[in-house]
Amino acid sequence: MKTLLVTLSLLFSLVSNVVTAAPSLIPAPPQLSASSYILMDAFTGDILVENNADEALPPASLTKLMTAYIVEYELARGNLSFSDMVTVSEKAWRMEGSRMFIREGTQVSLEDLMRGIIIQSGNDASVAAAEYVAGSEAAFTDLMNQHAQLLGMTNSHFKNATGFPAEGHYSSAHDLAKLSRATILQFPENYTMYAEKEFTYNNIRQPNRNRLLWRDKTVDGLKTGHTEEAGYCLAASAVRNGTRLIAVVMGTKSDAARAAEAQKLLNYGFRYYETRKLYSRGQVVNNAKVWGGSQATVKVGFADDVLVTMPRQQGDSIPASLDMQKEIVAPIAVGDVLGTIIVGSEGNVLLEQQVVALEAVEEGGFFKRLFDKIKLFFMNLF
Repeated sequence: MKTLLVTLSLLFSLVSNVVTAAPSLIPAPPQLSASSYILMDAFTGDILVENNADEALPPASLTKLMTAYIVEYELARGNLSFSDMVTVSEKAWRMEGSRMFIREGTQVSLEDLMRGIIIQSGNDASVAAAEYVAGSEAAFTDLMNQHAQLLGMTNSHFKNATGFPAEGHYSSAHDLAKLSRATILQFPENYTMYAEKEFTYNNIRQPNRNRLLWRDKTVDGLKTGHTEEAGYCLAASAVRNGTRLIAVVMGTKSDAARAAEAQKLLNYGFRYYETRKLYSRGQVVNNAKVWGGSQATVKVGFADDVLVTMPRQQGDSIPASLDMQKEIVAPIAVGDVLGTIIVGSEGNVLLEQQVVALEAVEEGGFFKRLFDKIKLFFMNLF
């Protein structure tokens, strides 16, 4: 493999000299009074802090993150509309615990139900939405578990749409962070609901239970949960200076504690880490030699923006190596993988990312292909 040594400058464009980054001095993360917790970079999925993050625990109303996610999934595919009117069943109306206070036999817009789920944590709203999407809450839980598999939530299993305690109903801080990340990245047009501080329905105003929405202007979601079995739980997200973090804490002792512990995680993460954009989608990093093609070279770069989570004290220049395929032979289609870029130093690799063809290259004429085959033969021979 041909290796090209490059660096990322202050603007993260390719330059010719390697600059050794200054050492990053980062203290140990805070120890929280919680059964389980995690801090994740929302854009890269990198985990910055974790403790018992894969332990299966009762998620309480953090379950409703999946309920809302499925509604948003169906909305995005055009199967539902916020203007849909949902008839409230007796089962939904009779739900206990936190409620939106919808009435049996009345019709409620799906948009209002979503606010009832997200802001008011309504068990009645969750059941009404589940029945509308899948016909019954039991059928909806099948969807919940299928989506959990697709999202890589390997330590989760759902038995209802609300988070009511039930045998075999569990999730983990890591899985709930994955779910939160999917909600943020996949459905940004609906994510603003998670930042709304209150919602009034049926002349009953209820505040969002996420205290961080009032305490930290950078926090814009996501959801609280509480049962006696689960303790007080919170999934929170905030964005500062282009970096978005997700904190999930489970099993704290009080409403105040879950907010305080999540805040500790967020403050630590923003203080010592940041998300950097190293390359842009379509950015050319190499013009690679093509054999037997209608043109001599092909532009090589990235199919998507390349982001990395790194310490804030990291130097502005980062070593990177570009390993290209030894022989690139036409025809080449847009998106064909032609090599790999590795960002970081030995023992501290920040990122390994495929580079792809940014343009198509057709086969050359008969004599061009024959000539290149002869050249390749003798090159490989010697």
